[in-house]
Amino acid sequence: MPSVLGLLEEREVAARQRVESLREELDRLVAELEKAEAARNRLVIAKETVSQVLSESGDPNEVEVSGAARPIAPKPAAPHSVVPVRREGLDDSVLSPDYQRIMHVLADRERSGEGSAICRQLADALGLELVPAKIEGVRSKAKRLVVRGWLVEDTPGSFSVAASRGGGS
Repeated sequence: MPSVLGLLEEREVAARQRVESLREELDRLVAELEKAEAARNRLVIAKETVSQVLSESGDPNEVEVSGAARPIAPKPAAPHSVVPVRREGLDDSVLSPDYQRIMHVLADRERSGEGSAICRQLADALGLELVPAKIEGVRSKAKRLVVRGWLVEDTPGSFSVAASRGGGS
């Protein structure tokens, strides 16, 4: 007869795998959503530009589309918001406060010459209780920042600010 602890461990492993699978699916959907939003934003800008040109010219046969689309200024993130993919022109103010704190800790370590940090060091620097749940929460956030291009994972479990980020926060 199997032991109760053995059965619980099996269920815990299955639950952990399910959580990881759902996180990966969420990450994929978030990336897809960001692409769709970018496409929508381009269409809105194009529509505004065409409307403006048509209203200025008065004659739709004389429409000449010129000039670049105006960039959309990134909005500061709210807590628990989606982590955007890092691209030119974005700084860490678009990240939610928890992610900004991780970025600041790693940028400070980089400036002081300490280099990359493991999740336990990050959790400690963030003032979190050093228990597995808190450390794993930091690990999850750091991994998400890696996937989105904000951080790099130098060695498994060791994180630093992505070099292309240019200059820290």
